[in-house]
Amino acid sequence: MKKNIVGYTAGVFDMFHVGHLNILKQAKENCGYLIVAVSPDELVYSYKGKKPIISLEDRMEIIKAIKYVDEVVIQYDRNKVNAFHKYKFDVMFVGDDWKGNDLFEEVEKELIKYGSRVHFFSYTNKVSSTKLRSILKEEIK
Repeated sequence: MKKNIVGYTAGVFDMFHVGHLNILKQAKENCGYLIVAVSPDELVYSYKGKKPIISLEDRMEIIKAIKYVDEVVIQYDRNKVNAFHKYKFDVMFVGDDWKGNDLFEEVEKELIKYGSRVHFFSYTNKVSSTKLRSILKEEIK
């Protein structure tokens, strides 16, 4: 753990699973203070076209209970540069499923200007909330 480093990550964290835990654990191993932003239903719907199954309040409670997390906030928009200005993090942690995405290409360029950076972690391929949702749909049929 790097004590003087403030880390930041954001996500929906719907149907919390080991992939979520992996990114939070890896993030904490690379910073001394970890801020986790949770996306509200309306924001998720705006870019995924579906609402989370678990309420925002419950998702935040789950994240707060994780020993790797120091602070939980709400991510009202997807503007990571604005998040940097608000939280002053040294590094933003992201799953590598976003690597090469236009949003994060721009974010990386901007954060470097302010002395911050983006660190990508390996995505846990075996599980995702989308996969869990799909399995539940099949089981309910």
